Amino acid sequence: MASKSSKPNRGRFVCSCFIVIFFLCLFAAINEVRFSGFLRLGRCALSNETAPIRNESEDLRILISVLTLPDQYLRRHFLRLVYGTQTWEGAKVDVKFVFCNLTKEEQKVMVALEIMLHDDIIILNCTENMNRGKTSTFFTSLPEMFNDTSGVGPYPPYHYVMKADDDTYVRVNSLVRSLRPLPREDLYYGFVIPCGSMDPFKHYMSGMGFVVSWDIVEWIHGSDIPKKHVVGPEDKVFGDWMRWARRGKNRYNAKWSMYNYPDPPSVCSHELWNDTIAVHLLKNQEKWIRTLSFFNHTHSLKPSNLYHIP
Repeated sequence: MASKSSKPNRGRFVCSCFIVIFFLCLFAAINEVRFSGFLRLGRCALSNETAPIRNESEDLRILISVLTLPDQYLRRHFLRLVYGTQTWEGAKVDVKFVFCNLTKEEQKVMVALEIMLHDDIIILNCTENMNRGKTSTFFTSLPEMFNDTSGVGPYPPYHYVMKADDDTYVRVNSLVRSLRPLPREDLYYGFVIPCGSMDPFKHYMSGMGFVVSWDIVEWIHGSDIPKKHVVGPEDKVFGDWMRWARRGKNRYNAKWSMYNYPDPPSVCSHELWNDTIAVHLLKNQEKWIRTLSFFNHTHSLKPSNLYHIP
């Protein structure tokens, strides 16, 4: 008798287990839908809060191009120290040294060694010159060098391109902060000439270090205007292109955050001060050292038992 009565009880137990399991699964499914909804809502809220910061800062890409000469090995080494010891936030910044074709056996070896170690040199297909098209060749060549035809890399490869002299001290973080809120199209930025003017539409930007957006770089690559007007002071010639084509509608005068070194004094010079993006005409080591010392460039030097620098 006992064994017969246990069979219905076992059946009711098994049935009850299935019912409990069914309701547990149903409850879990309902809560999973709710949880997914809350999770998506949370993600949306987080995305809406953080996306503008990421887009405006971390995605900013700047190319600083220092026009120099093949034989300036020591100058490039020094500038690598100056740029390489700086820190900045919210941007990808690449520094490249730019010059025309190599003409000496020594250059072919020395520059090759630099490229192997640093990979920071652009060699243009031109003959070294001061006012006969080096700047034009540089900007015309950039799209073919950096545009990614595979569609894998970002576009544009750089939002801004800066053309700088090799006697200019560029404070990269200050440059990044200055450019971040500005338009990323049809931009022409720098130290306006004449030196006494504050109107960015007056004439053109000084070659100490002017900036253009990538769409202007691509326009130079494809337009006939730069091809027809090459000879002359190259920064003035560049300004002529902008004026004749009515490009650079977004113009920004960075004066007096950019200026010439204070000695000798001139209408283009300014005393060193904290609100600085670039200092130009650092023609000797003494001027570089004074400038780097003023801005406390070596402040991040870490203490060590290996050296003592007072």
